Amino acid sequence: ERAIARHEVREIEQRHTVDGPRQEVALDEEDDVVIIYNRVPKTASTSFTNIAYDLCAKNKYHVLHINTTKNNPVMSLQDQVRFVKNVTSWKEMKPGFYHGHISYLDFAKFGVKKKPIYINVIRDPIERLVSYYYFLRFGDDYRPGLRRRKQGDKKTFDECVAAGGSDCAPEKLWLQIPFFCGHSSECWNVGSRWALEQAKYNLINEYFLVGVTEELEDFIMLLEAALPRFFRGATELYRTGKKSHLRKTTEKKLPTKETIAKLQQSEIWKMENEFYEFALEQFQFVRAHAVREKDGELYILAQNFFYEKIYPKSN
Repeated sequence: ERAIARHEVREIEQRHTVDGPRQEVALDEEDDVVIIYNRVPKTASTSFTNIAYDLCAKNKYHVLHINTTKNNPVMSLQDQVRFVKNVTSWKEMKPGFYHGHISYLDFAKFGVKKKPIYINVIRDPIERLVSYYYFLRFGDDYRPGLRRRKQGDKKTFDECVAAGGSDCAPEKLWLQIPFFCGHSSECWNVGSRWALEQAKYNLINEYFLVGVTEELEDFIMLLEAALPRFFRGATELYRTGKKSHLRKTTEKKLPTKETIAKLQQSEIWKMENEFYEFALEQFQFVRAHAVREKDGELYILAQNFFYEKIYPKSN
């Protein structure tokens, strides 16, 4: 044991001699922040992410895309460990904004001291599915030359539903719930009531803010007010910038009332819609306590709390 101890001491002394003493660089509290946007496909996520890319140099933070193989939203256990270690220890990338199509990952399970800030955006489930259906066939105006997986299939969404096709089946609606539920196996069991309740719990307790595609500008406005370190200038950029309005699915045809009614008979739609309405109600609650309307325009409320009766009195 003494020999092993001497060997370890000698190794440490050699490292200090060669490399010099290691110095841990302490980050300012304002800089020791990581935001994770685990974006759901076809919810205007590219439009929102482009704003982060446009602002990162000006507001001095890093943006990193999490690119998983075949866009698999579930990470292996070993990749979960690697990802958590990267996010928490990679000081050169802080402050950081990570985005990618991954389901919610609970950092507390890995014993980290400081968890990231989660944000997200969700969309009416049928509108999201219709957009994704046509996106796979015709792409969008963001990268118009890219060949899509279902390119050449001219069947409309209405025709797909009428024929009972797999690409428009109610099971394809099951996406926003598991993205918020996380990496548990039950999250990905289509129609799981437990997954729905866990997704609701995470939305309230683990997410800083969840917006909706239909009210994206208000979501951006709230983020700018609450997290100016990252989003200062975001609202104006969204209103005037070109990138924020870039991505639009090509050749999209709105479904008929009959098609919508058929999908709404599904228990899966009812659960996904329940989650969407739950998220929408929470977002509108947050917004109602943060903004006021004047002359048709929304404006952010100033600080509305103060400190008084501070004791003991200082001289």
